Amino acid sequence: MQYPLPLAQLIDAYMKLPGIGEKTATRLAFYTLDMPTIDVQAFAKALTDVKEKLTTCSICGNITEKDPCAICQNPEREQKTIMVVEQPKDVMAFEAMGEYSGRYHVLHGVLSPMDGLGPEEINIKSLITRLQQQSEVKEVILALNSTPEGEATAMYISKLIKPAGIKVSRLAAGLAVGSDIEYANAITLKRAVQGRTVL
Repeated sequence: MQYPLPLAQLIDAYMKLPGIGEKTATRLAFYTLDMPTIDVQAFAKALTDVKEKLTTCSICGNITEKDPCAICQNPEREQKTIMVVEQPKDVMAFEAMGEYSGRYHVLHGVLSPMDGLGPEEINIKSLITRLQQQSEVKEVILALNSTPEGEATAMYISKLIKPAGIKVSRLAAGLAVGSDIEYANAITLKRAVQGRTVL
């Protein structure tokens, strides 16, 4: 069946979201059609606001309404460490945890030659510039996902930073609480052994 053009365009728009196939997009489009007009207008405004009112921090690369961001402006944040993460949502996760009080640097991706992402396409150059300008930084924590691309990015950044005498560390990784060893892959087991702790 051919949908009216506005509905077909809405379905196509929903299908551009990650993990949304045609069936889910169609369900969402019909749900949107049944929503009160005021809710649809608020939804549309939220979508445009997120594009128009947010920017990236010129220091760390995190998303923010004001540049520089609140974390970079906060004089109470610890100055000696910078945690390097892949995406702004990773900053949100660490902030929600409440255990880290240092600064951040958001790469907006990882090295992935297959996807055309080299060092120039992600936020590495500004990290190196930042470390050259901020002599108080003593440690860079690489909090990147344990994917082949994340590992390659961590190694690349580590090689750039180590000659400056700055400590480079990785987050502990390995077996998740409640998981079975027999179901873990080789990389997970390797990281678990390497990151073991004394009891």
